[in-house]
Amino acid sequence: MNPSNDAIAASPPTYAEATRTWAYIGLNSFGGPAGQIAVMHRVLVDEKRWVSEERFLHALNYCMLLPGPEAQQLATYIGWLLHGARGGLTAGALFILPGIAVIMFLSYLYAGFHQILAVQAIFFGLKCAVLAIVVEAVIRIGKRALKTRFAMGIAAAAFVAIFFFRVPFPLIVLGAAVLGLLARRFFSEATTEAAPETQLPEAHPPLARSLGVIAFWSAVWFAPMAVLLALAGPQNTYFHIAAFFSKAAVVTFGGAYSVLAYIAQQAVEVYGWLRPGEMLDGLAMAETTPGPLIMVVQFAGFMAAYRDPGLLPPMLAGTLGGLLSTWVTFAPCFMWIFLGAPYIEALRGNRTLNAALGAITAAVVGVILNLSVWFTLHTLFGKVTLLEFGPLVLNLPEWSTINGGVFVLASAAMIATFRYHVGMLKLLAASALAGTVYVFTVG
Repeated sequence: MNPSNDAIAASPPTYAEATRTWAYIGLNSFGGPAGQIAVMHRVLVDEKRWVSEERFLHALNYCMLLPGPEAQQLATYIGWLLHGARGGLTAGALFILPGIAVIMFLSYLYAGFHQILAVQAIFFGLKCAVLAIVVEAVIRIGKRALKTRFAMGIAAAAFVAIFFFRVPFPLIVLGAAVLGLLARRFFSEATTEAAPETQLPEAHPPLARSLGVIAFWSAVWFAPMAVLLALAGPQNTYFHIAAFFSKAAVVTFGGAYSVLAYIAQQAVEVYGWLRPGEMLDGLAMAETTPGPLIMVVQFAGFMAAYRDPGLLPPMLAGTLGGLLSTWVTFAPCFMWIFLGAPYIEALRGNRTLNAALGAITAAVVGVILNLSVWFTLHTLFGKVTLLEFGPLVLNLPEWSTINGGVFVLASAAMIATFRYHVGMLKLLAASALAGTVYVFTVG
């Protein structure tokens, strides 16, 4: 089932034009989920106008409910809207391919040389640009999604719940949906928004199609595990990599950082693939390279196989381990979209569903704000202390560890973004150059 033409702009892009755009987005998807969603929103909604604001948020709502990287799944969803399964596969793949290449290269350098001053200098500047991109994302999406006091209250409550009380993301989504339904039932004016777009002509996708999607993508997902199990047995490091990251792909709800916290704990404490500091190094790679933050799984898989290569040369083993962890992480992401998106689109005109999803949209803004604040704190300050008072958790930066270079370059990036509306590519290039100059002259 392909989406109907009302899903896209009056002048829809050609497949070739969309492919070039997805490649551009993939190369510029810095800044974690908040920054990446901002990139797609700016390009697809504001500049290209290929999808409407409502359609973009409708897709984002669904992707936020799924395990795995919501930004990559959002790209896959919108690619499917534009050009069916071919478009979804292209968009989702191009969103992660640049990150796969860059993190693999950095993993080689990390394993072989470890100290990478020139690369660190470039990433130092990129982090400053990412701060500006993330802040702009929160402001832009917030302005468009929070159209009522009810929505603003939901967003604020979601931020407080996840940032100060570490409430699991699924509970936030469930609570927002229930509040949306109650508001629809008893205070319908509180959730009043624009009328829903035209209903898709096909109410429900065929069951045979859904079963075919499950069968195909399950085979794609589990084929490497089956081969490894048959050839090397269940105690093989590569099978452990495939099995663990397959499990992570289905149990890690709650946004990028909760996913990474789970993976870090398991990779360091349970499997011993990484040392504690190395997980942070891998996260730094993922933070400052294109693609989802979950790309840190490639680094973890690389180091796991590099340190237990079996009969293979360590670098070759690391390459296979990194690609394997990436494969089993992203294969299910395509299945979630191709399986669920047709149903979500078929229900797009349902007012009851829209009330629940509208409240979830507001909660998503609060979650994106949480990610933005987390990223800002950990970029601007060298040390952030967690203080717990029962269920209350405070992230307190140590002001003596503030990075003056980050503050200056990030402030300049903010001015360039908000005052002079500098394009993203120019902003990233200028920030990378400024970061390099700063590191090599000031240190």
